[in-house]
Amino acid sequence: MNDTSQATLSAREADMAKNPVLAGVDLPVFLISGGVLVLFAAFALYDIDMVSGWVNSAFAASTKAFGAYWQVLLLLTFVIGLFMAIGRTGAVVLGGIKVPEISTFKWISIIMCTLLAGGGVFWAAAEPMAHFTSPPPLFSSMAGGETGTAQAAYNALAQSFMHWGFLAWAILGSLTGVVFMYLHYEKGLPLKPRTLLYPVFGDRVMKGAFGALVDASCVLAVVAGTVGPIGFLGLQVSFGLEKLFGIPNTYATQVTILVGLIVLYTLSAVSGVTRGIQLLSRANVILAVLLMAFILLFGPTAFIIDSYLHSFGIYLDQFIPMATFRASPGWLDWWTVFFWGWFLGYGPLMAMFVARISRGRTIREMVLLISVVAPVITCFWFTIVGGSGLAFELANPGVISEPFTGFNLPAALLAITEQLPMGFLISLLFLVLTTIFVATTGDSMTYAVSMVMTGTDHPRTEVRVFWGIMMGVMAALLISIGSGGISALQSFIVVTAVPVSLVLLPSLWTAPKIASQMADEQGL
Repeated sequence: MNDTSQATLSAREADMAKNPVLAGVDLPVFLISGGVLVLFAAFALYDIDMVSGWVNSAFAASTKAFGAYWQVLLLLTFVIGLFMAIGRTGAVVLGGIKVPEISTFKWISIIMCTLLAGGGVFWAAAEPMAHFTSPPPLFSSMAGGETGTAQAAYNALAQSFMHWGFLAWAILGSLTGVVFMYLHYEKGLPLKPRTLLYPVFGDRVMKGAFGALVDASCVLAVVAGTVGPIGFLGLQVSFGLEKLFGIPNTYATQVTILVGLIVLYTLSAVSGVTRGIQLLSRANVILAVLLMAFILLFGPTAFIIDSYLHSFGIYLDQFIPMATFRASPGWLDWWTVFFWGWFLGYGPLMAMFVARISRGRTIREMVLLISVVAPVITCFWFTIVGGSGLAFELANPGVISEPFTGFNLPAALLAITEQLPMGFLISLLFLVLTTIFVATTGDSMTYAVSMVMTGTDHPRTEVRVFWGIMMGVMAALLISIGSGGISALQSFIVVTAVPVSLVLLPSLWTAPKIASQMADEQGL
């Protein structure tokens, strides 16, 4: 960081320390985002059918108008990021410091756990099975598109790889992470979503209603995207506890689980990036690796290895056809476009979090980890969990698909773990793993939302506590009306992704421009 930039940043930080307005919460952003969430919960409690109707109509309109745009946006983000990493800009060091402040293992652990989240456990079990029993349109029209065969299993995994692979990860911080790290750490701009639009609109977006709406939209999307998995976890773990221990699957059980989760991730968020968040992520990775190793050794080993290689080959071969598939809007809206909307909603705040923990890393390190290494690991995780389920299903038809009937995600996971040696223990460990996964997302997103509210990368403790509790309470309210509340919120996530996707758009050209400028400044 040059002396002028350092002085600018120091002056802004000194200003924030002295000025109670700047040091406090951004009230317009807080009121807009918090107000919409409270209204959503209130209306859902009053009449969930009415809210579901509104949300489903908005969902249909959003996917119809923006689905194709989202597909192009994710594809371009991935490709442009790769070019930046491979070229001379790849050696640019980000964040204003030359040595990373977080070790490589801890850095990878935090990113993997935060971005994969709890969805990566239950979806890893359920999504391949869903595509196996009902082949995606692209594959059903191809030779070998029948159900119930090994080829159908490979195709099912390949489609799952598309939804959780390169494109999904790239949107969560590759280009936007570069923009944030330069404008915040080099130029002293606040760590807020509106900063992504600064290269286009300048100071007009940094003050007033426009900037407040940008920030509020992004906070709303990420809180909705986090409350959903938190509430869903309460339902899933409660289901698992009843199946494993006979504990009644009641609202009281679900709320007890949520209270424990809220305490865990709020304490983690309060302790900060270098302590609680890092410790939880490290524990998460160690447990996930141990479970992967166990299943690989004692599960259907040959099928896991064969299906990973074969399915990844299909994924690469059909990458562009799957990424640009538009032939079946009904299927697309509830699969690919739904996932793209979900991940887009996380985009700005996840990028802020990536920027916070990636100081001292090069563009090449950051882009390759987020856009290539993490997706490859994620696909292997999906093969370990979902591939095992497919192997068991092929050997004994109905053993996994029948519990999964009605799209029962936790039942699919437990049906798979029960087939393994020491099934009871493995099932229990998977419930623990999922809880920690959701906690790592909860703590990092609590931290990120708090950064938006204060504009600094060290948000005040009380702000973190408030948002941590707020998301848990929202989840408890929504599950009080049954799974319909969480389902409505998950569809609402896609609606909130519409404005967020427009905030992410300029990064397609501003990130390469910034990277080139920094390469010149660093003499590369």
